Amino acid sequence: MTDATMSSITAPPPPPAGRRSPLGSVLIHAGLIAASIAMLYPLLWMVSASIRPEDEIFSSATLWPSSVDFASYVRGWFGLDVSFGRFTWNSVVIAVLTVVGNVVACSLAAYAFARLRFAGRNFWFAMMLGTMMIPYHVTLIPQYVLFLDLGWVNTILPLVVPKFLASDAFFIFLMVQFFRGIPRELDEAAMMDGCGPWRIYWKIMLPLSLPVLATAAIFSFIWTWDDFFGPLIYLNDMNTYTIQLGLRTFVDSSSTSDWGGLFAMSTLSLVPVFFFFLFFQRLLIEGIATTGMKR
Repeated sequence: MTDATMSSITAPPPPPAGRRSPLGSVLIHAGLIAASIAMLYPLLWMVSASIRPEDEIFSSATLWPSSVDFASYVRGWFGLDVSFGRFTWNSVVIAVLTVVGNVVACSLAAYAFARLRFAGRNFWFAMMLGTMMIPYHVTLIPQYVLFLDLGWVNTILPLVVPKFLASDAFFIFLMVQFFRGIPRELDEAAMMDGCGPWRIYWKIMLPLSLPVLATAAIFSFIWTWDDFFGPLIYLNDMNTYTIQLGLRTFVDSSSTSDWGGLFAMSTLSLVPVFFFFLFFQRLLIEGIATTGMKR
């Protein structure tokens, strides 16, 4: 056996191409951890400030309070003229109705654009996409005048009813791309069995579209829960305020601001969003990853 053959047998295999060295991996992970801490620090500081005594909130930037005091939560929940539970209930009602409206109406519109043939389909689809380029503030005044004439101002109707009319073009476009990836052979087989368009939509399209429906539901819930501008325009009575408007009442430029109550209620307002996202996380990732892909 030659020396070349012996060396080829005893020599260790070369490292795979593109494999990082241990030092490089450590540095990358250290950088990611540092960036994560920097991004999470404001959130952690807010949670820490919510359990601090009032006089220590802005006196230290550390995350560890000298003493734990939950008085800010009691004061924030009951300290206003209207209980913060009322704001929470209003936000829940608006968010749930918005999710239902967007999922139902946008999925119906997307099914029509993706599967049905009708006159002017491409034109109306292009018009729908064009509405995504119109700033919200351009249509704000005409919408406000319309809702004022209908007597809907100071109610939740301007925030909810448009969602049941497929007004969010982004979700329609997202669902159209997903529906186009579902094989048409399923529709043809169902039609041979006597199914009409409505039954195909209900029995075939919706069960296969859970990821994109969950994606639309999560984004609808988060955007509605965090919305401040819409409720600010249409809601005037404190009994109809959402959480975001309720948080604004803790800060008053002309008198004393309750920063402890603000941070405490802000912390509680993040809990529903966190659990909603955690519950639907798998479907959200799957819906975003598979939208527009052929299956």
